Amino acid sequence: MSGPATGGVLVLGGSGFVGREVCAALTARGQRALSAARGPQDGAAPGVRAIRLDLGSDDAGQALAHLLDSERPHTVVNCVGSIWGRTDAEMAPAIVAPTLRLLAALGRAAVRPRLVHLGSVLEYGPVPAGTTARGPARPDTEYGRAKLAATEAVLAAHRAGDVDALVLRVANVAGPGTPAVSLLGRVAARLAAAAPGTGPVSVELSPLRAHRDYVDVRDVADAVVRATDRHVPAAGAVVDIGRGEAVPVRELVDLLIAVSGVRARVTERGAPGAADWMRVDPGPALDLLGWRPRHSLTDAVRAYWEAHRKQTGDSAVAA
Repeated sequence: MSGPATGGVLVLGGSGFVGREVCAALTARGQRALSAARGPQDGAAPGVRAIRLDLGSDDAGQALAHLLDSERPHTVVNCVGSIWGRTDAEMAPAIVAPTLRLLAALGRAAVRPRLVHLGSVLEYGPVPAGTTARGPARPDTEYGRAKLAATEAVLAAHRAGDVDALVLRVANVAGPGTPAVSLLGRVAARLAAAAPGTGPVSVELSPLRAHRDYVDVRDVADAVVRATDRHVPAAGAVVDIGRGEAVPVRELVDLLIAVSGVRARVTERGAPGAADWMRVDPGPALDLLGWRPRHSLTDAVRAYWEAHRKQTGDSAVAA
Protein backbone atom coordinates (compact mmCIF):
# COMPACT_ATOMS: atom_id res chain seq x y z
CA MET A 1 0.00 0.00 0.00
CA SER A 2 1.24 3.48 -0.80
CA GLY A 3 2.42 5.57 2.11
CA PRO A 4 2.68 9.32 2.53
CA ALA A 5 5.30 11.14 0.50
CA THR A 6 7.29 13.33 2.84
CA GLY A 7 10.41 14.25 0.89
CA GLY A 8 11.13 17.01 -1.60
CA VAL A 9 10.94 17.01 -5.39
CA LEU A 10 12.71 14.51 -7.63
CA VAL A 11 13.58 16.09 -11.00
CA LEU A 12 14.31 13.56 -13.73
CA GLY A 13 16.50 15.12 -16.39
CA GLY A 14 17.61 17.67 -13.83
CA SER A 15 20.84 18.49 -15.68
CA GLY A 16 19.08 19.57 -18.87
CA PHE A 17 18.12 23.01 -20.15
CA VAL A 18 14.75 23.10 -18.38
CA GLY A 19 15.62 20.69 -15.57
CA ARG A 20 18.46 22.86 -14.24
CA GLU A 21 16.16 25.86 -13.96
CA VAL A 22 13.46 23.78 -12.28
CA CYS A 23 15.95 22.60 -9.64
CA ALA A 24 17.20 26.15 -9.08
CA ALA A 25 13.65 27.49 -8.75
CA LEU A 26 12.71 24.78 -6.25
CA THR A 27 15.67 25.44 -3.98
CA ALA A 28 15.16 29.20 -4.24
CA ARG A 29 11.69 28.67 -2.78
CA GLY A 30 12.86 26.49 0.06
CA GLN A 31 12.02 23.09 -1.41
CA ARG A 32 14.41 20.16 -1.43
CA ALA A 33 15.42 19.24 -4.98
CA LEU A 34 17.00 15.95 -6.02
CA SER A 35 18.29 16.03 -9.59
CA ALA A 36 18.60 12.71 -11.42
CA ALA A 37 20.39 12.58 -14.76
CA ARG A 38 22.45 10.14 -16.79
CA GLY A 39 25.61 12.26 -16.85
CA PRO A 40 27.72 14.50 -14.61
CA GLN A 41 25.97 17.46 -13.00
CA ASP A 42 28.79 19.87 -12.31
CA GLY A 43 26.55 22.85 -13.03
CA ALA A 44 23.85 21.97 -10.50
CA ALA A 45 22.47 24.92 -8.53
CA PRO A 46 23.63 25.34 -4.91
CA GLY A 47 21.61 23.17 -2.57
CA VAL A 48 20.57 20.66 -5.26
CA ARG A 49 21.45 17.03 -4.57
CA ALA A 50 22.54 15.23 -7.71
CA ILE A 51 22.59 11.52 -8.52
CA ARG A 52 23.20 9.50 -11.65
CA LEU A 53 20.23 7.65 -13.11
CA ASP A 54 19.80 6.78 -16.77
CA LEU A 55 16.14 6.21 -17.56
CA GLY A 56 17.20 5.10 -21.01
CA SER A 57 18.62 1.84 -19.65
CA ASP A 58 16.47 -1.28 -19.37
CA ASP A 59 17.13 -1.77 -15.65
CA ALA A 60 16.44 1.85 -14.68
CA GLY A 61 12.88 1.15 -13.56
CA GLN A 62 13.90 -0.94 -10.58
CA ALA A 63 16.57 1.55 -9.55
CA LEU A 64 14.05 4.37 -9.77
CA ALA A 65 11.51 2.46 -7.67
CA HIS A 66 14.15 1.99 -4.95
CA LEU A 67 15.03 5.69 -5.17
CA LEU A 68 11.37 6.66 -4.75
CA ASP A 69 11.04 4.46 -1.68
CA SER A 70 14.22 5.77 -0.07
CA GLU A 71 13.68 9.48 -0.83
CA ARG A 72 9.86 9.52 -0.60
CA PRO A 73 9.45 12.68 -2.75
CA HIS A 74 6.10 14.43 -2.72
CA THR A 75 6.48 15.22 -6.44
CA VAL A 76 8.34 13.80 -9.42
CA VAL A 77 9.01 16.15 -12.33
CA ASN A 78 9.71 14.44 -15.65
CA CYS A 79 11.98 16.70 -17.74
CA VAL A 80 13.39 13.80 -19.75
CA GLY A 81 13.04 13.96 -23.52
CA SER A 82 14.87 16.84 -25.17
CA ILE A 83 14.55 17.38 -28.93
CA TRP A 84 18.16 18.53 -29.33
CA GLY A 85 20.78 16.43 -31.09
CA ARG A 86 18.61 13.39 -31.83
CA THR A 87 17.60 11.66 -35.04
CA ASP A 88 14.00 10.69 -35.76
CA ALA A 89 14.81 7.06 -34.96
CA GLU A 90 16.11 8.04 -31.52
CA MET A 91 13.01 9.98 -30.44
CA ALA A 92 10.81 7.16 -29.13
CA PRO A 93 13.62 5.37 -27.22
CA ALA A 94 14.69 8.68 -25.68
CA ILE A 95 11.21 9.99 -24.83
CA VAL A 96 8.55 7.27 -24.68
CA ALA A 97 10.57 4.43 -23.15
CA PRO A 98 11.84 6.46 -20.16
CA THR A 99 8.31 7.68 -19.42
CA LEU A 100 6.96 4.12 -19.45
CA ARG A 101 9.76 3.06 -17.08
CA LEU A 102 8.88 5.97 -14.82
CA LEU A 103 5.20 5.01 -14.72
CA ALA A 104 6.09 1.40 -13.98
CA ALA A 105 8.39 2.50 -11.15
CA LEU A 106 5.68 4.72 -9.70
CA GLY A 107 3.35 1.74 -9.78
CA ARG A 108 5.82 -0.38 -7.79
CA ALA A 109 6.89 2.27 -5.29
CA ALA A 110 5.56 2.40 -1.75
CA VAL A 111 4.94 6.15 -2.07
CA ARG A 112 2.51 7.98 -4.30
CA PRO A 113 4.03 11.31 -5.35
CA ARG A 114 2.41 13.72 -7.78
CA LEU A 115 3.84 13.47 -11.30
CA VAL A 116 4.40 16.68 -13.26
CA HIS A 117 5.15 15.64 -16.82
CA LEU A 118 6.60 18.12 -19.30
CA GLY A 119 5.09 17.77 -22.74
CA SER A 120 5.56 19.90 -25.85
CA VAL A 121 3.35 22.09 -28.01
CA LEU A 122 4.72 20.10 -30.96
CA GLU A 123 2.30 17.42 -29.83
CA TYR A 124 -0.44 19.53 -31.44
CA GLY A 125 1.02 19.30 -34.92
CA PRO A 126 0.33 21.98 -37.56
CA VAL A 127 -1.69 24.97 -36.33
CA PRO A 128 -3.36 27.25 -38.91
CA ALA A 129 -1.78 30.70 -39.03
CA GLY A 130 -3.58 33.26 -36.88
CA THR A 131 -5.16 30.63 -34.60
CA THR A 132 -4.41 29.24 -31.15
CA ALA A 133 -3.31 25.64 -30.60
CA ARG A 134 -5.94 23.32 -29.19
CA GLY A 135 -6.88 19.65 -29.51
CA PRO A 136 -7.12 17.16 -30.99
CA ALA A 137 -3.37 16.61 -31.22
CA ARG A 138 -2.11 15.52 -34.64
CA PRO A 139 1.71 15.80 -34.57
CA ASP A 140 3.56 15.61 -37.88
CA THR A 141 7.12 15.11 -36.57
CA GLU A 142 8.74 12.13 -34.87
CA TYR A 143 9.50 14.30 -31.86
CA GLY A 144 5.89 15.45 -31.63
CA ARG A 145 4.60 11.90 -31.97
CA ALA A 146 6.98 10.63 -29.30
CA LYS A 147 6.07 13.42 -26.88
CA LEU A 148 2.35 12.80 -27.49
CA ALA A 149 2.77 9.08 -26.85
CA ALA A 150 4.47 9.87 -23.54
CA THR A 151 1.76 12.36 -22.59
CA GLU A 152 -1.00 9.87 -23.44
CA ALA A 153 0.70 7.19 -21.33
CA VAL A 154 0.81 9.57 -18.36
CA LEU A 155 -2.84 10.56 -18.76
CA ALA A 156 -3.90 6.92 -19.14
CA ALA A 157 -2.11 6.05 -15.91
CA HIS A 158 -3.88 8.95 -14.20
CA ARG A 159 -7.30 7.85 -15.45
CA ALA A 160 -6.59 4.33 -14.22
CA GLY A 161 -5.86 5.70 -10.76
CA ASP A 162 -2.24 4.58 -10.88
CA VAL A 163 -0.72 8.04 -10.53
CA ASP A 164 -1.70 11.60 -9.61
CA ALA A 165 -0.45 13.42 -12.69
CA LEU A 166 -0.72 16.55 -14.73
CA VAL A 167 0.93 17.60 -17.98
CA LEU A 168 2.51 20.96 -18.76
CA ARG A 169 2.63 21.28 -22.55
CA VAL A 170 5.52 23.72 -23.03
CA ALA A 171 6.01 26.13 -25.93
CA ASN A 172 9.39 26.97 -27.48
CA VAL A 173 11.82 27.80 -24.69
CA ALA A 174 14.51 30.50 -24.62
CA GLY A 175 16.71 32.01 -21.94
CA PRO A 176 19.89 31.16 -20.03
CA GLY A 177 21.20 27.72 -20.91
CA THR A 178 19.66 27.57 -24.40
CA PRO A 179 21.40 24.61 -26.10
CA ALA A 180 24.27 25.33 -28.46
CA VAL A 181 22.64 23.29 -31.25
CA SER A 182 19.50 25.46 -31.24
CA LEU A 183 18.97 28.38 -33.62
CA LEU A 184 19.85 30.94 -30.95
CA GLY A 185 22.82 28.84 -29.88
CA ARG A 186 24.25 28.75 -33.40
CA VAL A 187 23.77 32.49 -33.89
CA ALA A 188 25.31 33.25 -30.50
CA ALA A 189 28.39 31.19 -31.38
CA ARG A 190 28.93 33.30 -34.50
CA LEU A 191 28.50 36.53 -32.57
CA ALA A 192 30.78 35.45 -29.73
CA ALA A 193 33.55 34.60 -32.21
CA ALA A 194 33.61 38.15 -33.59
CA ALA A 195 36.73 40.16 -32.88
CA PRO A 196 36.01 43.58 -31.33
CA GLY A 197 36.15 46.43 -33.82
CA THR A 198 35.94 44.27 -36.93
CA GLY A 199 33.37 44.56 -39.70
CA PRO A 200 29.94 42.98 -39.60
CA VAL A 201 29.79 39.28 -38.79
CA SER A 202 28.19 37.21 -41.53
CA VAL A 203 25.43 34.96 -40.19
CA GLU A 204 23.99 32.56 -42.77
CA LEU A 205 20.74 30.81 -41.91
CA SER A 206 18.00 28.89 -43.62
CA PRO A 207 14.93 31.00 -44.45
CA LEU A 208 13.21 32.03 -41.23
CA ARG A 209 9.49 32.02 -42.00
CA ALA A 210 8.15 30.45 -38.82
CA HIS A 211 6.17 32.22 -36.11
CA ARG A 212 6.52 30.55 -32.72
CA ASP A 213 5.38 31.05 -29.14
CA TYR A 214 8.54 31.53 -27.06
CA VAL A 215 8.63 31.44 -23.27
CA ASP A 216 11.50 32.13 -20.89
CA VAL A 217 12.93 28.99 -19.28
CA ARG A 218 12.69 30.70 -15.87
CA ASP A 219 8.95 31.14 -16.39
CA VAL A 220 8.65 27.46 -17.32
CA ALA A 221 10.42 26.59 -14.06
CA ASP A 222 7.98 28.82 -12.17
CA ALA A 223 5.06 26.95 -13.73
CA VAL A 224 6.58 23.63 -12.69
CA VAL A 225 7.09 24.79 -9.10
CA ARG A 226 3.45 25.88 -8.94
CA ALA A 227 2.36 22.52 -10.33
CA THR A 228 4.21 20.70 -7.53
CA ASP A 229 1.79 22.17 -4.99
CA ARG A 230 -0.56 19.32 -4.12
CA HIS A 231 -3.19 21.87 -3.15
CA VAL A 232 -3.44 22.94 -6.81
CA PRO A 233 -6.46 21.01 -8.13
CA ALA A 234 -5.01 20.46 -11.60
CA ALA A 235 -4.46 16.70 -11.56
CA GLY A 236 -5.35 15.06 -14.87
CA ALA A 237 -5.14 18.35 -16.75
CA VAL A 238 -3.06 19.28 -19.78
CA VAL A 239 -1.95 22.89 -19.34
CA ASP A 240 -0.22 24.90 -22.05
CA ILE A 241 2.75 26.99 -20.91
CA GLY A 242 3.57 29.88 -23.26
CA ARG A 243 3.31 33.62 -23.68
CA GLY A 244 0.32 33.48 -26.00
CA GLU A 245 2.19 35.33 -28.77
CA ALA A 246 3.38 34.01 -32.15
CA VAL A 247 6.72 35.75 -32.71
CA PRO A 248 8.57 35.74 -36.05
CA VAL A 249 11.71 33.65 -35.56
CA ARG A 250 13.70 36.22 -37.54
CA GLU A 251 12.67 38.80 -34.93
CA LEU A 252 14.21 36.64 -32.22
CA VAL A 253 17.48 36.42 -34.15
CA ASP A 254 17.52 40.19 -34.66
CA LEU A 255 16.87 40.66 -30.94
CA LEU A 256 19.86 38.50 -30.03
CA ILE A 257 22.09 40.52 -32.35
CA ALA A 258 20.81 43.76 -30.83
CA VAL A 259 21.43 42.76 -27.22
CA SER A 260 24.88 41.38 -28.08
CA GLY A 261 26.11 44.70 -29.40
CA VAL A 262 27.90 42.83 -32.20
CA ARG A 263 27.59 44.17 -35.75
CA ALA A 264 26.14 41.39 -37.88
CA ARG A 265 24.58 40.81 -41.28
CA VAL A 266 22.04 37.98 -41.53
CA THR A 267 21.62 36.21 -44.86
CA GLU A 268 18.86 33.67 -45.38
CA ARG A 269 19.77 31.08 -48.00
CA GLY A 270 18.09 28.02 -49.41
CA ALA A 271 14.60 27.02 -50.36
CA PRO A 272 11.91 28.57 -48.17
CA GLY A 273 10.64 26.17 -45.57
CA ALA A 274 7.16 25.85 -44.16
CA ALA A 275 5.70 28.97 -42.59
CA ASP A 276 5.05 27.24 -39.25
CA TRP A 277 2.81 28.96 -36.76
CA MET A 278 2.42 28.25 -33.05
CA ARG A 279 0.56 30.13 -30.35
CA VAL A 280 -0.93 28.78 -27.15
CA ASP A 281 -3.57 30.05 -24.77
CA PRO A 282 -1.97 30.84 -21.38
CA GLY A 283 -5.38 31.43 -19.80
CA PRO A 284 -5.84 27.92 -18.33
CA ALA A 285 -2.38 28.14 -16.72
CA LEU A 286 -3.48 31.31 -14.96
CA ASP A 287 -6.77 29.75 -13.90
CA LEU A 288 -5.34 26.43 -12.68
CA LEU A 289 -1.85 27.33 -11.50
CA GLY A 290 -2.02 31.06 -10.92
CA TRP A 291 0.80 31.28 -13.45
CA ARG A 292 1.58 33.96 -15.99
CA PRO A 293 4.86 34.71 -17.81
CA ARG A 294 6.93 37.36 -16.03
CA HIS A 295 9.83 37.70 -18.46
CA SER A 296 9.71 39.41 -21.83
CA LEU A 297 11.49 37.96 -24.85
CA THR A 298 14.07 40.70 -24.45
CA ASP A 299 14.66 39.48 -20.88
CA ALA A 300 15.05 35.91 -22.12
CA VAL A 301 17.43 36.73 -24.96
CA ARG A 302 19.51 39.15 -22.89
CA ALA A 303 19.86 36.62 -20.05
CA TYR A 304 20.88 33.97 -22.57
CA TRP A 305 23.50 36.21 -24.19
CA GLU A 306 24.97 37.25 -20.85
CA ALA A 307 25.22 33.63 -19.70
CA HIS A 308 26.70 32.58 -23.04
CA ARG A 309 29.24 35.41 -22.96
CA LYS A 310 30.27 34.49 -19.42
CA GLN A 311 30.64 30.83 -20.34
CA THR A 312 32.67 31.47 -23.47
CA GLY A 313 34.68 34.39 -22.12
CA ASP A 314 33.53 36.57 -25.01
CA SER A 315 34.60 40.21 -24.79
CA ALA A 316 31.69 41.69 -26.71
CA VAL A 317 29.75 44.28 -24.73
CA ALA A 318 26.03 43.75 -24.27
CA ALA A 319 23.82 46.67 -25.13
